[in-house]
Amino acid sequence: MIEVTLLSILQGIAEFLPISSSGHLVLGKHLLGLHEMGLRLDVFLHMGTLLAVFAFYFSVIRRIVVGREWAYMLKIVLSAVPAGVTGLLLMTHFKESLAALETPDAVGVSLVFTGFILTATRFLPRGHQDVSFGRAFWMGLAQAIAILPGVSRSGMTIAAARISRVEAEKCAEFSFLMSAPPIAGAALLELLKGLGEAPAAAEVSWPLTIYGALLAAVVGYLSLKALVKSLKSRWFWLFGPYCFLMGLLALLF
Repeated sequence: MIEVTLLSILQGIAEFLPISSSGHLVLGKHLLGLHEMGLRLDVFLHMGTLLAVFAFYFSVIRRIVVGREWAYMLKIVLSAVPAGVTGLLLMTHFKESLAALETPDAVGVSLVFTGFILTATRFLPRGHQDVSFGRAFWMGLAQAIAILPGVSRSGMTIAAARISRVEAEKCAEFSFLMSAPPIAGAALLELLKGLGEAPAAAEVSWPLTIYGALLAAVVGYLSLKALVKSLKSRWFWLFGPYCFLMGLLALLF
């Protein structure tokens, strides 16, 4: 139960705060000696963080669906294209290369890169633009880079929005709504990856799996709330030095 709790908290915090959930899971498993907990838990942790997005932005999602805001929906679909294409290419043609990037050293380099990008947002002026189709695709390209373990998805998409002068709350809202397709896609890829493979010897029980998913959802919701507050308070860039430091520690130790 302790291992499931640690993985769930890591997933819930790092999925939304701009510090890379994939990178922290790689480092967490390495440093804490956590072993693989099986396909079921991986999928349900992703579902837990997806639930956090729906819960946090329920009123916004309801407004979009009830109001039939087709343009907004199309922007979300458009933003998912770069990550979808990149993910499929990696899974079908570059599996070995992707596995090589899931090491502490590779994650350290990616975290240092993320740290530089996030710190640079401190020097960007405040924007007042809405998310256009062009900006949605631009954020989608940033999201595709975050397939690399250690590169923060939320960090890259919000930085891209800030560069294109999107207003703070709007860039946070769109960044996390556009995360729904990739999070669901990641869960689907985990399922596809597990097809034909023997079940893990230490597959987590259903009660523990549900517990882990709910914990990831609660922690994820609180992380979302903290991140939106950081954007309003203009201390979002402080996640940069943290990522930079974590990356250096991963490379050095």
